[in-house]
Amino acid sequence: MTTHKTAEAVPQSGALAMFREQLDLVRCVLSGATERTRMQRDVVVAFSVRVASAAILYLSQIMLARWMGGFEYGVYVSVWTWVLILGGLSHLGLGMGVIRLLPAYVENGRLDLHRGLMFGSRVLAFCTGTLLATLALASVWLLGDRIHGPYILPLCIALACVPIFAVTDVQDGIGRGKAWIALALLPPYVMRPLVLLAALVTAHEMGLPLDASSAAVAAIFATWITGLVQLLLINRRAAAAMPAGPRTFALRSWLATSAPLLVIGMCEIVMQTADVLIVSRYLSPTEVGIYFAAAKTMSLVLFVHYAVGSAAANRFSTLHARGDRAALQPLVADAVRWTFWPSLAAAAVLLALGWPLLRLFGPAFLAGYPVMFILVLGFLFRAAMGPSEFLLNMMGQQRLCAIVLAITAALNISLNFALVPHFGLNGAATATTLALVFAATMNNLVARHRLGIKLSILANLRASRSAP
Repeated sequence: MTTHKTAEAVPQSGALAMFREQLDLVRCVLSGATERTRMQRDVVVAFSVRVASAAILYLSQIMLARWMGGFEYGVYVSVWTWVLILGGLSHLGLGMGVIRLLPAYVENGRLDLHRGLMFGSRVLAFCTGTLLATLALASVWLLGDRIHGPYILPLCIALACVPIFAVTDVQDGIGRGKAWIALALLPPYVMRPLVLLAALVTAHEMGLPLDASSAAVAAIFATWITGLVQLLLINRRAAAAMPAGPRTFALRSWLATSAPLLVIGMCEIVMQTADVLIVSRYLSPTEVGIYFAAAKTMSLVLFVHYAVGSAAANRFSTLHARGDRAALQPLVADAVRWTFWPSLAAAAVLLALGWPLLRLFGPAFLAGYPVMFILVLGFLFRAAMGPSEFLLNMMGQQRLCAIVLAITAALNISLNFALVPHFGLNGAATATTLALVFAATMNNLVARHRLGIKLSILANLRASRSAP
């Protein structure tokens, strides 16, 4: 009898010990007691925010497609793509530059430069965004007869988003540079789509016509509300974290640092938008909407890459400023693993659910299902190299990273122009996938030869197996 009770007690005790061990691990990650657990916590926060954002955005895109119809939805998608392009260019690369500069200023005790950058980067982004939006509006007026009619009015309306969109991009960078991950990501990725969704539902319930122009008006409201709320929250957090003092504006130094990052940002924008814009050049707005729905569904895989990169960028920059190369390779290895395996799992789930997800947009959108299978190859190859762009930019290799991405962007555009007229939506997906594979391969080579760091998941697996 005693023996029986003891035999039962052993597995119960073992299970309880295992549960307590896992609970301690969760507590350790949430507390951020070490550099590694702080990064893990930030990855979890960033990924959770992007997943919540994806759910809200996906719901709003489905509602837009169903309420507006494929044609008007395709027009709105094309117009919003131009907002992304102009907004991404307006901050002149400082959206990424602040992630590298702010930790360095703190490490070096230059709080005056820190304060100056926090203030000046946003002012510069707003002014440049206003200028670019004005120039774009003038271009639409001058070239109106060469622009397809349905695009003109929604584009003119949506350009009002550009200045505050640029500021939000910089504030995203400030939050990531200060390791304020929730403050960096919640406003643009959760609050903005929620406000947009609320505006669309309100308009629909009031019986207002929903077309590309009314969706652009809703986007203005959501973008400005979000940007201003985030600005107030960042200012409040900064005032509590740092004493007031003088500001020093090192504009020339900032622009010298951000110039290669601007090139990188431009190339990233090309990679994200060239396929949509070239599809809109050769195919109908309805087909643009189909491609956009399929591409955005599959691009949910990229949220893992973004989450890990957002959490790791601050650590990469800090270790670079300290000159602590010994701690870098293990951190990179963790980042690669945390990028690839969740991306692989997410890809499998999305491909399995792709058909019903696209069906939510409408029966015509099922034509985009093959696009998902093509794009996933490029996304997973990129994930296999981890957050390579973040690493190179934070480790002083931004010029080489810019060259790689510039070549990649040119390749992407060329392939899209070559393939879309002949192969349609599948041609656009193939062009994007080939460009992603090229960029990831080149970034891996740069990291290996310039930094002595092994990026690929295969190299990290081999290293872990050979470790004692």
